[in-house]
Amino acid sequence: MKRVKCIIAYDGTDFQGYQSQPGKRTVQGEIEAVLKKIHKGTDVPIYASGRTDAKVHAQGQVIHFDTNLPLDEQRWVYALNSLLPEDISVRHAQLVDSDFHARFSSKGKEYRYRVDRRKIKNPFLRNYAYHFTYPINMEEMRKAMAYITGKHDFTSFCSAKTEVIDKVRQVTLFEVEEQEEELVFRIAGNGFLYNMVRIIIGTVLEVGAGKRKADEIPKIIQAKDRRLAGKTVPGHGLYLWEVFY
Repeated sequence: MKRVKCIIAYDGTDFQGYQSQPGKRTVQGEIEAVLKKIHKGTDVPIYASGRTDAKVHAQGQVIHFDTNLPLDEQRWVYALNSLLPEDISVRHAQLVDSDFHARFSSKGKEYRYRVDRRKIKNPFLRNYAYHFTYPINMEEMRKAMAYITGKHDFTSFCSAKTEVIDKVRQVTLFEVEEQEEELVFRIAGNGFLYNMVRIIIGTVLEVGAGKRKADEIPKIIQAKDRRLAGKTVPGHGLYLWEVFY
């Protein structure tokens, strides 16, 4: 058996998330259906670096699967893309050692979040950027972002549905770029809790809009209370950008 690692991109608009769910269209379900076809009816499970929610996009999601087919790396790219739907693309395929695991070998991830600041919403961005029209104090928001960077217990910044016990994570990069009438947030770290990125973005946007102060952030972190942080921004502005190994 050979192990194949793939970097995949997908438009999350019409998916109910990455993970397979009965009766729902998912990224995992679509890829596994194609692999089953390529393997003449044999089920081939795939394993991902992590799950993404409904509407969330990916530029650099990583999966792996095991196969007994003698295809080389480039032929895997062609074979998969010829059968996958238009909203999923395999960007790269690589034969890897049998001890590689898309999830457990990961050292960290980068996410990006797009915010559309236009006064009049752009219908062509409705599935790809969060429309947020409040005036933003960039200096104050960046102060809040600096407090987020580092190693913290992020209990206040994750969903109550989070199942893991240890909620300590390290954010190694958190920055925002102004691109014409958009903001693009970049956040990277050694791991992220359920809804953590979307809650962090929602909270710092509230700071930027003057709804709370930047110096509240350390208190919110220390409190370990989800009720003190900001709203969870919508999934359609979020992109899993890169997974690090």
